[in-house]
Amino acid sequence: MSRSPSSSRSAIAAFVTLLLLPLLLAVAKPLAAQEPVGWGEDLMFNTFSIVGIDPATGESGVAVTTRVACVGNAVPWVRPGVGAVATQGGTRLEYGHDLLDLLEQGVAPQEAMDRVVAADEGRERRQVGVIDMQGRSAQWTGSGQYGAEDRGDWVWERTGLNYAAQGNALVSTAVVDSVAVAFERTEGSGRHLADRLIEALYAGQVLGGDGRHGRTQSAAVLVADPRPGMSRRQDGVTTDINVCEHLEPIREVRRIYDTISETLGFRSLQQFAGRDVLQLKVMLHALGYYRAGSPPPSMETTDALLYDRETVEAVDAFRAAQAWQTSVPGWVDANTIARLWSRLEEAGVADEVRQRLRDMVRVRR
Repeated sequence: MSRSPSSSRSAIAAFVTLLLLPLLLAVAKPLAAQEPVGWGEDLMFNTFSIVGIDPATGESGVAVTTRVACVGNAVPWVRPGVGAVATQGGTRLEYGHDLLDLLEQGVAPQEAMDRVVAADEGRERRQVGVIDMQGRSAQWTGSGQYGAEDRGDWVWERTGLNYAAQGNALVSTAVVDSVAVAFERTEGSGRHLADRLIEALYAGQVLGGDGRHGRTQSAAVLVADPRPGMSRRQDGVTTDINVCEHLEPIREVRRIYDTISETLGFRSLQQFAGRDVLQLKVMLHALGYYRAGSPPPSMETTDALLYDRETVEAVDAFRAAQAWQTSVPGWVDANTIARLWSRLEEAGVADEVRQRLRDMVRVRR
């Protein structure tokens, strides 16, 4: 019995679908969170960190760095309106949820710490810091963190107003002290909590921080804000910067934070001025986008070399006419220049414009 072409195509399609089904299911399956292969079974984050709050805003946060990749995936935990936790050393991830759950139930930080530590058979490997929204804090450092001081491996803790700082595998106890002093110095400054935490962490890094060398490095800052409208997320997180690996991870956290907050100083500011700006104006004028009806721009024009608002608006008008979009006002790239010349050619004025620009680009000795 012969088959029709349509039935043959259906059979082939069904066969291909069966072949591809496992692949399609694998793609559709949600991807697991990123975890470095070097972590292994036992999570070890010998490191230093600070947990802190801002009572004026209700923010809670953690900043941490270490010589292990992706510290932000394990050590810092926050919950809006509840507090913050740093679980390090022989890191036990459950400490994050368990401590925050107890704080949310109204249990004081020290009692919460006592409970989770008592229930943990691996407690002597841990170092943990926790803080609640009243500024009360608690810390635990197990005996297994000590004993290598003669090899330059120091452990230290320090608490103060609205923070707790802790560290192990440090070049000296001064690392944690510097973190604490830097955070105390910005108390009441009105600066955002994430900004203050990053600065405090860097103060410890400047002194040497984690004393190990020749390893990967990472750093993170995590902040939650319970105020309505401050976060789009249900978990209330407003700042989550996790530099998984970098030669200078805290500096990279700072660069990212300053860039995304557009803090003054994250880039160099200048008013563009030069002969290339004049060339751009001449081309836009020839096409009617810049000072149409006026004489062509020249070196004698007072603002000839200045990339001003009028020029930006002319560029934007030209780009809009090409059905091009950009989030950067006055954006001129190679494609824009090529399109300008193309439109000048179409208008039959390209040679005239080239002649006008000739002296502007002359190189002399």
